[in-house]
Amino acid sequence: MAETAVPAALPPVRPVAAPLSVREILPWAAFLAVVALVVLYFVGAEQGATSLVSGEAVHEWVHDARHLLGFPCH
Repeated sequence: MAETAVPAALPPVRPVAAPLSVREILPWAAFLAVVALVVLYFVGAEQGATSLVSGEAVHEWVHDARHLLGFPCH
């Protein structure tokens, strides 16, 4: 009777992520920095003399975020 060969277990194949270059990351980093600054402005300074939007609508939308981040608002 002939013995059958048992195939050797192969190690699992791990996918390798392609490295990202600074040229690919920089536009997204700049975009996110601008978005973060706009959000910070609306949360921290959108009221009073520097107001871009008239009324209290923006203030009411970001009121809790002001308290959470430590900005005084009243």
